[in-house]
Amino acid sequence: MNNPQAVSAIAWRAGVLQLLDQRLLPNKEIWLDCRSAAEVAAAIHDMVVRGAPAIGIAAAYGLVLDAHAGRDVEAAHEILAASRPTAVNLHWALQRMRGLAMADLEGEALAIHSEDLQQNLLMGELGAALLGDKVGVLTHCNTGALATGGYGTALGVIRSAHARGQLREVYAGETRPWLQGARLTAWELLREGIDARLIADSAA
Repeated sequence: MNNPQAVSAIAWRAGVLQLLDQRLLPNKEIWLDCRSAAEVAAAIHDMVVRGAPAIGIAAAYGLVLDAHAGRDVEAAHEILAASRPTAVNLHWALQRMRGLAMADLEGEALAIHSEDLQQNLLMGELGAALLGDKVGVLTHCNTGALATGGYGTALGVIRSAHARGQLREVYAGETRPWLQGARLTAWELLREGIDARLIADSAA
């Protein structure tokens, strides 16, 4: 899959799901290889992968892993569903994969991943068109490529606005208590070459 930016958190390579361990960012960039639905479920539960769209994509690939290995796909479905019971995208992706022939599962997981990226790119362009010129933008938590199939939702709008030269300044809220803004969003913006100011949540 062609990812049109410097940051990605999910990769499907030669039948292995690779996840960037977001718990270690920004100090370390470590990719974990997942070869079973149980390993993907553990990664979701332990917040190796986070963000609703990214969780759904990872779960879809988790089903593929067990299908390819000849394991029980229904059991894999249950394991993945239990990894984050309140995650809407997780259950949506698993439902979309349910009932497909074994030969179709990988193609569907790839489609879920690709569609999310394309939706992010479109959202970025539409959102940037609403911002105006030389604007200051405040972003909270992490809504970037790390949380999605690539590019990002709200952070994707910031990326598109940056590419158009519309931004005056970006403010990234630290996002207590897990500091997704300080650890993840600030790291993403730096990797993308977008100047940003990290602020305390109470400064917003």
